[in-house]
Amino acid sequence: MKFSENWLRTFVNPDLTSDQLGHQLTMAGLEVEALDAVAPAFEKVVIGEVLSLDKHPDADRLQVCQVSIGTGAPLQIVCGAKNVHVGARVPCALVGAQLPAMTIKQAKVRGVESSGMLCSEQELGLAEAAEGLLLLPADAPVGADIRTYLDLDDKLFTLKLTPNRSDCLSVAGIAREVAAVTASSLTFPKIAASPQTVSDQFSVTVEEGQACPRYCGRIIRGVNLAAQTPVWMTRRLERSGLRCINPVVDVTNYVLLELGQPLHAFDLHKLQDAITVRFARAGEKLSLLNEQEISLAPDLLVIADASGPVALAGIMGGLGSAVSDGCHDIFLESAFFTPEVIAGKGRRLGIATDSSFRFERGVDFSATRDALERATELIREICGGEAGPITEVAGELPQREPIKLRADRARRVVGINFDAAQIEELLFRLQMSFVCDHGTYFVVPPSYRFDLSIEEDLIEELARLYGYDHIPAVAPHAALTMLAQPEAVRDAMALRHLLVARDYQEVINYSFVDAGWEQDFSGRDAPIALKNPIASQMSVMRSTLCGGLIDNLRYNLNRKQERVRLFEVGRAFYQVAGELQQPYKLAGLCYGASKPEQWGEAARPVDFFDVKSDLEALFWPQVAVFKAAPHPALHPGQAAEIRFGDKVVGWLGVLHPNWQQKYEFPVAPVLFELDLAALTHVPVPAYADVPKFPAVRRDLAIVVDEGLALQTLLDGLREAQPGIVSDIALFDVYRGQGVDFGKKSLALRMLMQDTQKTLTDAEVDSTVAQVTQLLEVRFNAKLRN
Repeated sequence: MKFSENWLRTFVNPDLTSDQLGHQLTMAGLEVEALDAVAPAFEKVVIGEVLSLDKHPDADRLQVCQVSIGTGAPLQIVCGAKNVHVGARVPCALVGAQLPAMTIKQAKVRGVESSGMLCSEQELGLAEAAEGLLLLPADAPVGADIRTYLDLDDKLFTLKLTPNRSDCLSVAGIAREVAAVTASSLTFPKIAASPQTVSDQFSVTVEEGQACPRYCGRIIRGVNLAAQTPVWMTRRLERSGLRCINPVVDVTNYVLLELGQPLHAFDLHKLQDAITVRFARAGEKLSLLNEQEISLAPDLLVIADASGPVALAGIMGGLGSAVSDGCHDIFLESAFFTPEVIAGKGRRLGIATDSSFRFERGVDFSATRDALERATELIREICGGEAGPITEVAGELPQREPIKLRADRARRVVGINFDAAQIEELLFRLQMSFVCDHGTYFVVPPSYRFDLSIEEDLIEELARLYGYDHIPAVAPHAALTMLAQPEAVRDAMALRHLLVARDYQEVINYSFVDAGWEQDFSGRDAPIALKNPIASQMSVMRSTLCGGLIDNLRYNLNRKQERVRLFEVGRAFYQVAGELQQPYKLAGLCYGASKPEQWGEAARPVDFFDVKSDLEALFWPQVAVFKAAPHPALHPGQAAEIRFGDKVVGWLGVLHPNWQQKYEFPVAPVLFELDLAALTHVPVPAYADVPKFPAVRRDLAIVVDEGLALQTLLDGLREAQPGIVSDIALFDVYRGQGVDFGKKSLALRMLMQDTQKTLTDAEVDSTVAQVTQLLEVRFNAKLRN
């Protein structure tokens, strides 16, 4: 909303500077987006009258002008403007004048003295370009200061209004706010009923009373469209960003800005029989004022006559019924259309108008008739004409139900000890009617305040008018207590620290991802699609964090990073049996060298087992099992599922060759993803005696089938191992000479220990024999010679 400060001050004139007024508006919730001067600073420019013109003796395009400035002898000024003529009244910059781009000095132009300069709008900083001098009306007072005459000390306010404050889409509405915030007196223009000098009426029928609860219209005959729109009105319209068209349209635009009520004028002789407010019918079309022809949908409200639609209700008038040259009789319309009917229709049609902008947010339904009277008064004043009686069709208007406001709750929420007198004064300043019953107010909001419906709205109004900057900032008082931290629970931050200590860096990616990533990496058939995605490449919700990490890797490789280790903690989204699941996941990616470049160790690329060790560190002191299993994102021979207890909690592996080629990676990265919940519960440490007796170690070299998984063998041994065996682990694998094809040799370390006594050789040999027999029976293992 853009408006002139001087126009606003004709309604309310608080004792505040422009900057102070802007601050008050912003603090009241009406953000001042811009505060601009109408014209840049300049001085010593007056209105001059050209008395005579003589051709410059040495220049064909220059004129020597004698210019009166109201005092003293005429000034001789050399001018090259094409539109200069005898009798013209124009801005005249005197010697010493400081213009935006120059200083005027006494000078000679081609040998002729020039004592000043006649100015265009460009030279005064009022326009970026101008073809000639700024010609002023013939009655402009000679010698008057041009800044005063053109009101150039005015300021332009641009407000960034929130959608709920439709009441401030007019100068009158903003004036009400300023008066309420500053406790200043408010003066609105007096609107009186126009004399009805003709009896003509135009029939109006409203078929859709819910969509158009009030419709007012009247005939005005004998309108002179050749009349000039007054300078004061032209100035206010242009400073609000509207251009002048003809006096009737200018008046409707002026009332729109002044009172916030959109109006429309029809050429009476282009209407047939009667006006009907209805929804469009199948096959109907309408040519709008912007020369756009549209096919009307059944949910579009139209103003129609016997020939069909003549206007799109609340949005734009039709071209065929518009007021144009030669029009003498008009039908002037003022109506209230419900916001639900207008909202979104303009955007759907690609049309944005001041009328639709207001109607879809809410217009004061009690001011419909007053706005029509105000426009009638201005049209008769400017264009003449005779007005007929108002035709009004009124249905069921919106009801403004009382809102309960409890004084105690207002004090508690705002933190200010409002007394009854303060609350009542603030409500009076908001022009609200109310009754009070033992500290409870029943407040009826005005018809123009569509944003007030619940108690919290009124409490906000009290705080707003009291002044946010007057509310003291009181530090809260609270006891500082240490929160219990269960020892069996590990939070995500501890896991982050652990990964950072292992040389990973955390990333945060959008949960909205490319549908192609889901097809490549998740293996899920139907990702959750967004109804209104912010971008085409962010159209579905991620069911895995893998896609974002791959994209991060591409970003880093494109910037010449050779070693990348990333992790992310975030939610994944998918459906299971129709139920939405959104668990937290921990995912990571490793690419490049296993360790930073150094002199003490040979460089080698990171592999499956490097990342496996990182994951084992995450699970420690518990143990996860890694079992070979396929995954759509991973290499068929280098992928494993991660089991913890009896559940699969994640996966680990090298990126699939297809995706390595698709995403143009020189080397395939290693990726993993885990359910975060599997890592957050850890066992509470338990006390155990320190062994007093030494452990006995025995090494076993066994030959087993190549296809036997080590984990299967170790699980079998641990299930049935004798009681004195404290640990069994692999320390070597051999294939080659001395081992048959299809076989492999595993070297196992077995530790035996008794906490009560020293083991004897017989006990050790017996235990080794039991383990050897177990290996032979269950796994067909043979001791290697």
